[in-house]
Amino acid sequence: MPGGVSESAKSKSVVPMWRAGLAWSALSVDYQRILRVLADRERLGQRPGSCQEMTVYFGVETVPAKVEALRSKAKRMVARGWLVEPVPGRFTLSEGVAGQSAGS
Repeated sequence: MPGGVSESAKSKSVVPMWRAGLAWSALSVDYQRILRVLADRERLGQRPGSCQEMTVYFGVETVPAKVEALRSKAKRMVARGWLVEPVPGRFTLSEGVAGQSAGS
């Protein structure tokens, strides 16, 4: 039944395709946290962040399952244009996203 399909789709965190003017608030809190940590790294002139470094920043236990869950989210954000992966395993904000602030 179509209603059932849409209900199950609503329970998942959707990452919209990035486009100019789309606010960070369009993302779930977990995805916004990734943007914030990478924006901070960029602001401080640091290299792109790894998922292992982000787990430490978030205070999450650095075990393979946690790192891989974060990597999956980061890869999803790359696919949707929010992040870029300039070298394997390292992520940073895409150019348009980097021009925004968290409050946009």
